[in-house]
Amino acid sequence: MADLNKIVDDLCAEGAALDVLVADLPEEKWAMPTPAEGWTVAHQIGHLAWTDRAALLAATDEDGFTAQLAEAWKNPYGFVDEGAEIEAQRPPRELLADWRECRARLAQALRDVPVGTKLPWYGPPMSAASMATARLMETWAHGRDVAEALGAAPEVSERLEHIARLGVRTRDFAYSVNEITPPAEEFRVELTAPDGGVWAWGPEDAAQRVTGPAEDFCLLVTQRVHRRDTALRTTGDDAERWLGIAQAFAGPPGAGRDRGRTEATR
Repeated sequence: MADLNKIVDDLCAEGAALDVLVADLPEEKWAMPTPAEGWTVAHQIGHLAWTDRAALLAATDEDGFTAQLAEAWKNPYGFVDEGAEIEAQRPPRELLADWRECRARLAQALRDVPVGTKLPWYGPPMSAASMATARLMETWAHGRDVAEALGAAPEVSERLEHIARLGVRTRDFAYSVNEITPPAEEFRVELTAPDGGVWAWGPEDAAQRVTGPAEDFCLLVTQRVHRRDTALRTTGDDAERWLGIAQAFAGPPGAGRDRGRTEATR
């Protein structure tokens, strides 16, 4: 796995790439709908500001995060939407400035986490590297929603490797949140990287296999695309079943995305 500083560097780059899309956006365009039903551009940035702030709290004030977690569990299926809605009502310039400050502070806080320390979260506790990867994944996924809303060409970079790796590592989690027993055997995943190379995980002789573009795999595990709208190929029924439920984000099963439509899970 890449070292912590590399992941945090890539997290910062991902945030900067999204920042470019909204930095000069007229105020009225912050109200544009995005592929996530009911969410505007402001909701997307607001959600990232809210979750980056929560991650910063987890990295710097465990007691404070525990208190916030207790409040969140009073509305376990609605606290994400509530947070995004509150943030989306703020003036866009204020929201953007807050997100910029928060993500900069989070980056430094993650670099400062002592080796071996586990950070609390809404799912299992995680290392600073895992937290940085999760934040990169969310920033990229919500950035894709914003790009689609604005009709902007999304940036496709080697940073996808972090998200692809997370998608592979969360295979069993996807089964468990869908109340399905995970297969005992490992799968082989071979993905074509943006530069034409191959990223691979799992035994070379595995019977269950997934191959195809890394971008499609990352879109699928963040539930930004329907399975049948990808160029991913599978060998084995278990591999195909996994792609139907895959999710790299914490929380209950996502609703996924309808085929050929722009309505994505949040």
